[in-house]
Amino acid sequence: MESFIAAFLDYLGLEKGLSTNTQAAYKRDLEKFLAFLKKRKSDISNWENISKRDIIAFLAGQMDEGAAYSTVARSLSSIKSFYKFMVMEDHLAVNPTTDLETPKINRKLPKVLSIEEVDKLIEQCNVMLPLGLRDRAMLELMYGTGLRVSELLSLQIDDINFTAGFLRCFGKGRKERIVPINNSSITWTERYITRSRRELVRNQHERTLFLNAHGRPMTRQGFFKILAGYAEKSGIEKEITPHTLRHSFATHLLENGADLRAVQEMLGHADISTTQIYTHITRSHLREVYQQCHPRA
Repeated sequence: MESFIAAFLDYLGLEKGLSTNTQAAYKRDLEKFLAFLKKRKSDISNWENISKRDIIAFLAGQMDEGAAYSTVARSLSSIKSFYKFMVMEDHLAVNPTTDLETPKINRKLPKVLSIEEVDKLIEQCNVMLPLGLRDRAMLELMYGTGLRVSELLSLQIDDINFTAGFLRCFGKGRKERIVPINNSSITWTERYITRSRRELVRNQHERTLFLNAHGRPMTRQGFFKILAGYAEKSGIEKEITPHTLRHSFATHLLENGADLRAVQEMLGHADISTTQIYTHITRSHLREVYQQCHPRA
């Protein structure tokens, strides 16, 4: 049975183009499910012996153990994707997850910085130093485009068209999208390339845009550490992660009248319902403005 899980993971990587982190999450979920089945059933020599009742029992067991609804929902999503693959590849005739519904989860509103807080955070970078100039360019570009951290760090120099004001990035599933860049991001990125990057780079054939102090491509862990340092230095009393800048990008655009579909395209969301979470934040902002400004509020 493990061989089918391995084949499914290969499919996710090779044909669906999902990242290694996403593949690892599917693998964890399916391995937990398989471990549960081995304890529950005497005969699990093949997947045909697994029923809808077994799947429900696994999910119920997770909830009994105190797992969050989001965890249960993700487990079910992994199992459903696996069974779709099994039917698609003719390993199974019937999909037992067809009628199983994912539990609804109350999405938490993302943490967002004000425009003043974004400015305060970015201004912590000492642009007189090569690494400080690099950091300023990274933060400007992340807030200016709403890129995910993985998209930012995989950018190549040739992915940015400074003249036209656009960049090309590859999101989830290696889907390509074109994102506009503002003048501030262009200015600081050009300064980084002409002043700092040429000091950092060791291999002249290296085309990755953002490099660490050793001249190698910046890692996620490295970026998280840099951002945490500036967040602490700024004194902003909010949790600040790379996604905070992405959330702030989307929220500030919508607050200033941007079209929801345009923001969806820039963020690379496959489903507009994912983007709509930001409308809750902007509605909250509108209520605050109303309360402050209307004479009868």
